[in-house]
Amino acid sequence: MFFDNNLDFYKYYRTNITYMDDKYFIRGNYDIKYTLDSYYFESDSRFSTSHDFKVAKILANELIQVYIENQLLNLNKHIGIANSDIGKMRLQWTGSKTALIELIYALQSYAVFDMGKADIKAIATYFENVFEIDLGDFYHTYLEIRTRKINRTKFLDSLKDAVIRKMDEQDEK
Repeated sequence: MFFDNNLDFYKYYRTNITYMDDKYFIRGNYDIKYTLDSYYFESDSRFSTSHDFKVAKILANELIQVYIENQLLNLNKHIGIANSDIGKMRLQWTGSKTALIELIYALQSYAVFDMGKADIKAIATYFENVFEIDLGDFYHTYLEIRTRKINRTKFLDSLKDAVIRKMDEQDEK
């Protein structure tokens, strides 16, 4: 809004033209024709000129723009690093989608992501992105897991058995 209302002055200031400086930047010398901010009438005319506040706004906006651009650049670098690491370590989920959904719900139930604050949708989306897999309606799949008559945590029990077996085999060596 500020730049829309002060486009002529902004162009004047940015192009380093000086022919209006005596109207804009000499204390006590203002002309009502040159779009004054109401701020001018509240300020000390012995200290401020009619357009200092406009210049201050322009400079402040430019500094904010530089700050935001730097923050975005840092964020993009961070995301790029994270994505490049994932890209180097492609793992393919070869288990069933149901098994992955069972694992996701177990991890969410145990509150291991974001101090337990991560919701199931965020966790499922993360796993879908990492493994490049579409889990479909994982809520419905979870309902099917819950209604199993025998062994509701079939995959998790298999994981536990597999890791215990591996430990036992390594202990025997």
